[in-house]
Amino acid sequence: MNTFLKRTLIILSIIALGLFLYSVFVENIFAKRLSPKDTVKFELNDLKLKVFYNRPFKKNREIFGALVPYNEVWRTGANEATTFETNKNLEVNGMPLTAGKYTLWTVPRDTVWTVIFNSKQYPWGVNAEMKPMWDPNYDVLDIEVPVQKLDKPVEQFTIAFDNSTDNLFLTMAWDDTKISVPLK
Repeated sequence: MNTFLKRTLIILSIIALGLFLYSVFVENIFAKRLSPKDTVKFELNDLKLKVFYNRPFKKNREIFGALVPYNEVWRTGANEATTFETNKNLEVNGMPLTAGKYTLWTVPRDTVWTVIFNSKQYPWGVNAEMKPMWDPNYDVLDIEVPVQKLDKPVEQFTIAFDNSTDNLFLTMAWDDTKISVPLK
């Protein structure tokens, strides 16, 4: 066997071993995630917005006030902390938000939610005790938005941008609950 072929086989073996070890010890890259990753984008003229999040399912569970407790900070999805990126300065419900990347946290309540933009980037959404990794010292903006009750439940947590009325909103919906964050 020539030297080139031996080196190629050694390199491929190392790559395969690395993928196997990563899959076993870090994240099973071959298994389907229970809460799949998703990215939503909005582009208009030179404005670019992007949200990365994980989408848990309802699965016949009671969501708000149970699985997601009221009056406590929620990572706004599952797994990794949800991120919000803007390339332009924005007004969020009339409050200024400078261009950049933020983690997005919420405090669900029955009639109103607090939405928090935090400047710190976190490796995961919760710690080993299942408490949010959120550090309030890095909050740059928090606003309150009213809850809209939906007639038909949303099975999988969904974040979207809604520009259907020429007013831009960041929406979040799950179960029978929806919130809309005004962006300008």
